[in-house]
This record gives sequence, C-alpha cells and structure tokens, in this order.
Amino acid sequence: MKAFLASFHALPLGTHKGVSHGKRYVVSKSAFNDGKSWKLVAEELGGKDYISLNLYDLTSGARLYPCEMSTDKVIDFVCGLMLEI
Repeated sequence: MKAFLASFHALPLGTHKGVSHGKRYVVSKSAFNDGKSWKLVAEELGGKDYISLNLYDLTSGARLYPCEMSTDKVIDFVCGLMLEI
C-alpha cells in the first residue's frame, strides 16, 4: 500500500494522458474535502479498459475503495502509470 500511496499522490490533479502496462489511458484525478479524499478515473484509449477508485485519508489511515473492480487491479494500474509529458 505504501508504494501505491506514493504513486497516487505523485499524480497531479486534472486530466492527463498516460501509459500503464503498455496501454494508453486518459486519466482524471480530482480532490475533495480539503484534500482528504480523491477520485481517479481512467479510460483506455482505443480499448475497453476502465479504472475507477476513491481514496480517503482517514484518521485511522488511508482507505482505498475501487469501483466495481479488484483492489489489486487499481493498485497495479496506479503503480505502473507513467504520465505523458
């Protein structure tokens, strides 16, 4: 989870293009609640893959909630994501 959190927080807010595991995506990251919660959505360009997650910074620690997909899938995606500059 530590590597995921570092990778996630390194991503800038807004909409960007990037590559994860050989596939190109449009990725949008938004912040809410004074930076205590985030949403990330990614759609594969020219494909059918879709990533969606919510992340909450709680007093008890970070909580990751993937949207209708496995936790492993979203962690793998974020840790492998390289934004295009």
